[in-house]
Amino acid sequence: MENVVIIGTGPAGYTAAIYAARADLSPLILTGTQPGGQLTTTTDVENFPGFPEGVMGPDLMFKMQEQATKFGSRVDFQTVETIDKQADGTFILNCSGDHKIETKTVIVASGASARYLGLPGELELTQSGAGLTACATCDGAFYRDVPVCVVGGGDSACEEATFLTKFASKVYLIVRRDELRASKVMAKRAMEHDKVEIIWNSGISEYVLNDDGKISSVKLESTLDGAASDLEVSAVFMAIGHTPNTSFLNGLVDLDESGYALQVPGTTSTKTPGIYAAGDVADTVYRQAITAAGQGCAAALEAEKYIADLED
Repeated sequence: MENVVIIGTGPAGYTAAIYAARADLSPLILTGTQPGGQLTTTTDVENFPGFPEGVMGPDLMFKMQEQATKFGSRVDFQTVETIDKQADGTFILNCSGDHKIETKTVIVASGASARYLGLPGELELTQSGAGLTACATCDGAFYRDVPVCVVGGGDSACEEATFLTKFASKVYLIVRRDELRASKVMAKRAMEHDKVEIIWNSGISEYVLNDDGKISSVKLESTLDGAASDLEVSAVFMAIGHTPNTSFLNGLVDLDESGYALQVPGTTSTKTPGIYAAGDVADTVYRQAITAAGQGCAAALEAEKYIADLED
């Protein structure tokens, strides 16, 4: 019987592990299918405190893992398929390969996966710093005085496009329809900015790379008549949503309409005592490494108190 099992190895999961391990709970961390989480697809991270010169995303996650295991955390390369609650309030995690783990508490830090277009080579482009990303806050500053584009038509797309005007020489907003889904305020802000140009009824059909393997332009295709055109940009920012990794929760955690885990307000607790949600799996607003880490800390402290109450 484990004290704490942490599902996910991003900033939320590793921070939860550090705190739980220092509380002598010997947490078990399950990596899932993407060890290290979304930051492993990011090159330079310049906004995580403590690294004035920046740090590579994979390096940051490796340092977090080292710190967690130093205090007694254990890492297992398992993927949870479902969770069952037992009569005594403990849980069974059903993992791939018929592997089962019993635990008193679960910290769900499985994150959310940014949606991409499904074009060839996308995974490699996101991992190589070649100009394809889903986080303007993380990567916008790397594209100063060059043209970039944002894909999407909702609030996030308009917000990212407006944010990128601080750095880019020009921001193209590529929208598949002839209108924005964004709220009037966000849409107005983007449409009226002199650096933002909206390209209606269009989608990206191909990323064009230069000799260095970095994006130099994209091929556009009209959603009306299929007409093709080229657009010179140095980066493509995806803003077509995220998919929270919550399909395995088996009804033990309430989800919002988009599938994000719902927390008890002011805590990381969920509707099921002993299950906590931390980081991007529950965060629909900030989605930053540092905010995820903060929630991981909170979840570990809450789990520690829950276990102590059980023992009492």
